[in-house]
Amino acid sequence: MKEPRDIIKRPVITEHSADLMGEKKYTFEVSPKANKTEIKKAVEEVFGVQVASVNTMNLKGKFKRMGRYGGYRSDRKKAVITLTQDSEELEIFEA
Repeated sequence: MKEPRDIIKRPVITEHSADLMGEKKYTFEVSPKANKTEIKKAVEEVFGVQVASVNTMNLKGKFKRMGRYGGYRSDRKKAVITLTQDSEELEIFEA
C-alpha cells in the first residue's frame, strides 16, 4: 500500500472549495494513480475523521506559451471529500 502522504499532495483552496467547506466537503489534489478507496483511507488516517464519500476528477494540463515555445502543464487529479455529519471539521482549512 502507498503512504497516505504520497496520495494526498495538497489542499485546493478556491472560492468554490471555500463555499463547500460549510457542507463538510474538502478538496485535495491527489496522486493521479490513486483510486477512491486509497484516497478515503489516506484522509481517514492522516486527519482522523470519517469519510462519507469521495468524488474524483482528472484535469488535463493547459497549453501555455513562453515566447515562441509552447508546452503543456502537467495533468492532475482532484478529489472532493465529504465527511460524515458526526466528524469534526479539518483544522488545516481554518484561518
